[in-house]
Amino acid sequence: MGIKNKIQEGYLYYLTLTVVDWIDVFTRPVYKHLLVDALRYCQQEKGLEVYAWCLMTNHLHLIASAKEGQNLSHILRDFKKFTSKALIKAIQEKNERRKERWLSRFTFRGAQDPKIMQYKFWQEGNEAKEIHSNAFLDQKLEYIHQNPVRAEIVSEPEHYLYSSARDYAGEQGLLEIILVQ
Repeated sequence: MGIKNKIQEGYLYYLTLTVVDWIDVFTRPVYKHLLVDALRYCQQEKGLEVYAWCLMTNHLHLIASAKEGQNLSHILRDFKKFTSKALIKAIQEKNERRKERWLSRFTFRGAQDPKIMQYKFWQEGNEAKEIHSNAFLDQKLEYIHQNPVRAEIVSEPEHYLYSSARDYAGEQGLLEIILVQ
């Protein structure tokens, strides 16, 4: 991870967590809800503060920080470790027609990483970019919320369930969000 991607305490970050090989895992509700539940747990138990988010088929965008005294890098590490194991288990247990192909890719990527025992689910790093201005924050909020529109999943950002666009439109989303003005 380069110096520009190093996470420092006390800052707000734009983050992208991507599945290895851009595999479209998050197409089924069971996998999406597993990820949302893990985010909620990190909010409630680990000090993750979420300002915006959007879960796409193969990546997760966040604007986030850590509560004072907590470490965002550690929270993200724990989140990725937990979700990797939980998602692999869910894929193995579900009647998933893409199971063998996915597990083969996760095994192949795991074999290339000496830190991985078997399966590698997430790409290295979080593409962390420090939010340094209101203009940059506004740009990233717009980008995150327009992602499902650009992918032609929905016609309006607030129609997408797995995003904070609902919260910014005055509706109740799936996660507690700290709204930025």
